[in-house]
Amino acid sequence: MTQTTQTSRPRRERPKPVRLTDAAAARLRQIMDEAEGKYLGVRVGVTNGGCAGMSYTMNYAEDTNPLDEVIVDRDIKIFIEPKAILFLIGTELDFETSKLGSRFTFKNPNQTASCGCGESVSITPAAVD
Repeated sequence: MTQTTQTSRPRRERPKPVRLTDAAAARLRQIMDEAEGKYLGVRVGVTNGGCAGMSYTMNYAEDTNPLDEVIVDRDIKIFIEPKAILFLIGTELDFETSKLGSRFTFKNPNQTASCGCGESVSITPAAVD
């Protein structure tokens, strides 16, 4: 019987599924500091519904679910729902302010369409290498 030896090569760092802009990180830090509850971070995901098929979700993360993907970007913990990972890979979360208001926006390379109201989107899952 012959033995084979495997040489391990360095693993490249996995890209983060979601990245924060400076503006999003600053606003999330402010929101978390002013929140009445003690939250671990923010939970993002997608849900089915709306005229284009899906909507982004964003809530306080009060605990860690066993299958959550947890990343830290700019000292903010982001909890990603397991079913949302393939839909969110490569997404940049931004915070935009205009004369009419301010809001978080998802800049997602997997998004193929959005409805007229801007609340609903079509997203195709990212290809896994």
